[in-house]
Amino acid sequence: MIRIKAEIKKAIAFSLIVFSFFPAFGQETVNLTQTLRGTVSDKVTGSAVIGANVIIVDTNPIRGTVTDIFGNFRFEKVPVGRQSIEISYIGYNKIIIPNLLLTSGKEMVVNVKLEEKAYLVDEITIRPDRKKEKTLNEMVTVSGRMFSVEETERFAGSLGDPALMVANYAGVMTQNDTRNDIIIRGNSPSGVLWKLEGIEIGNPNHFGSLGTTGGPVSMINNNLLTDSDFLTGAFPAEIGNATAGVFDLNLRSGNNQKMEFTGQVGINGFEIGTEGPFKIRETGPNPSYLINYRYSTLNVMHKLGISTGTGTAIPEYNDLTFIVDVPGTKAGRFKLFGLRGISTIELGYDIQDTTENSFGIRGTSTDFASELDVIGLSHNYYFNESSSLKSTLSYQFTEVAIYIDSLRENSDKLPYYRSLQAEEKLSLSSVLKKKINARDNFQIGYVADFFRVNFSDSIHVRNTDYFRILANSGGNMALIRSFGQFQHKFKNNIKLRAGLHFQYAEMNNELAAEPRLGLSLPAGKGSINFGFGLHSQLQPKASYFLEYYDSTENSYTKTNQDIGFSRSIHFVAGYDFLSNKNIRIKLETYYQHLYKIPIKESFPEFSMINSGDFFALPRENFLINEGLGKNYGIELTLEKFLSDGYYFLFTSSLFNSKYAGYDQIWRNTAFNGNYVFNFLGGYEFKLGRRGMITLDSKTVLAGGKRYLPIDIEASILEDKDVRDWEHAFEEKYEPYFRTDFRIGLKMNGKKFSQEWGIDIQNLTNYQSLFTENYDANKQEVYKTYQRGFLPLFLYRIQF
Repeated sequence: MIRIKAEIKKAIAFSLIVFSFFPAFGQETVNLTQTLRGTVSDKVTGSAVIGANVIIVDTNPIRGTVTDIFGNFRFEKVPVGRQSIEISYIGYNKIIIPNLLLTSGKEMVVNVKLEEKAYLVDEITIRPDRKKEKTLNEMVTVSGRMFSVEETERFAGSLGDPALMVANYAGVMTQNDTRNDIIIRGNSPSGVLWKLEGIEIGNPNHFGSLGTTGGPVSMINNNLLTDSDFLTGAFPAEIGNATAGVFDLNLRSGNNQKMEFTGQVGINGFEIGTEGPFKIRETGPNPSYLINYRYSTLNVMHKLGISTGTGTAIPEYNDLTFIVDVPGTKAGRFKLFGLRGISTIELGYDIQDTTENSFGIRGTSTDFASELDVIGLSHNYYFNESSSLKSTLSYQFTEVAIYIDSLRENSDKLPYYRSLQAEEKLSLSSVLKKKINARDNFQIGYVADFFRVNFSDSIHVRNTDYFRILANSGGNMALIRSFGQFQHKFKNNIKLRAGLHFQYAEMNNELAAEPRLGLSLPAGKGSINFGFGLHSQLQPKASYFLEYYDSTENSYTKTNQDIGFSRSIHFVAGYDFLSNKNIRIKLETYYQHLYKIPIKESFPEFSMINSGDFFALPRENFLINEGLGKNYGIELTLEKFLSDGYYFLFTSSLFNSKYAGYDQIWRNTAFNGNYVFNFLGGYEFKLGRRGMITLDSKTVLAGGKRYLPIDIEASILEDKDVRDWEHAFEEKYEPYFRTDFRIGLKMNGKKFSQEWGIDIQNLTNYQSLFTENYDANKQEVYKTYQRGFLPLFLYRIQF
């Protein structure tokens, strides 16, 4: 209790220091206003909808306007606070977008996509919130959801991280408080695909390894995102090389009419951003830019004596994100965008550090560094109102360096493991969208990825000065994909979506043909939905270049060159029901059959299905595609959308996740927690005309983490941590429990707005066991716990 009080005092003191540098608000009672504007386009082709009616809901007299020849609309002097708009056009379904939060420091820009009616006799209004019910991608039938930027902060515990935010959704969970790896329906986090502006990117997290998809801190800055999609199964045909889930993230364009600035201090970093127009055109939309730089906060907190929850390991990182948008040219619309992130950390250097949340492994020290660079250029060309072509060229570079040494009391550290992995990717893609009529549309496209890789891994041979090579080679690889998909809308709002995805790996000449199917049937105020898909994924590229050392021949051989795709068949059925304009109930059940999973004959309990949730991947030779897996479960979502100042979200997931290795014995996977329940809620209190106080909470109860038991006798004998694989993942730790709480204050000034927030992680300081390890120095087993009570702060100013 004394430590908790000290943490609160330090957080408050730090917050007061930060806030003291900014001017206070005056007490005048003038009406504060802001500009609300946006663009209306066709949901299929993206072409501008000219002459659409846009009104601000609940205004008297009604304020309305129509979109211009570029699909743009604009309202000036709109009172700050929550506002709702309604968009309609003849032949299209009406949309209402409620509870847009206008602040005095930044214009509100809304991009709206209208869906054309299949039959003009229909009168369908999508209510109440497009950000909740439907995905941006209209080819998605089941297991998909759109999320907004506001949700990444509104949900307690999300900390502006999209991965932590979606962990509140049904079927999704995390197992490590220090990382954002997400487990979807019992699948490995390695099966998750990240997309940014339509291109597939590597692990977008600081301290992320090649082949993994999570890390301690996200490089994705939520201040630069706009509405995006998250998918958890039975993906449409355009999605390839993924078996678990998909983040389809979109960057927002900068303000193309005025310059704006953002400054922020929070757990994710000290950051500054600017945006504005390059030039003001006499006609047509202006080109714009948006750029944001962020630097690690945790190191600053450490120097001020505030615990970061990471023990003696202090992360250092920085990232830069930008986008340049040039619309309205005769040649179409061009976007140049980029992401760069660099991170380093030193773990376990203090051999005396035995704190229960140090997150290092006793007896080892680790130097870890990673870098991700992404740059892309996209081009949208509209042939006419019914056809469009989007092409993207991108380049990526990823590098990860890991040095691990053994520490022994009263002796120098001993070298143990060295790794340097680098990967370059050149990618070219195109998608043609064609709307035949209001009922039928199709898409065809391709993605061509060309890789150049260089992997160097070695492990020290004990009692020698020799490092045995695990991998010391590189080469080129190519992954080519193509797809076609079609949508037909029947009468009575029945929708059928069908597609086919092809995936070809040049290294071993493997070709996968993957059918996809989706069906949506209206049922009263809701719909019954079905989804089916065959999905394939390339193995982590480092696995292909591992080398086996034959001591008798004194030679090295690559043994994994012929391993093929992992395969997964998804079956999903669901019911989505809107009981009234603000309450939603969603029920989904699923079955996934996984096959051709890499396993190992001489290690019969092993399967790659259990990897991907930590800093490194298994280094196993002689892998063969004969492993199996299965995931099945049922999910429930009960949600009240934000209205009347409050919201709530309850999700529950009951599931089972199994695998079979070479011995064909069915075991629990490492991610088979069996259940997870989330309850979130929040309320907004208005502070006159100038601001509001927000209160948000989250409670999660989940099945404990599956674990590999420690063979204590073998560990003592071999002087290292030895696990009992015969009883792999049979048992799990006690259930995981955590409550987070967030309080925020948003205030508007004449020309700027400010926001303060305090996130309290693990409000009750409940001790959830994370892992058990063997301490060779003390010859004992010790426990590491999930993150304890930790208050975090946020301050943002926009002008």
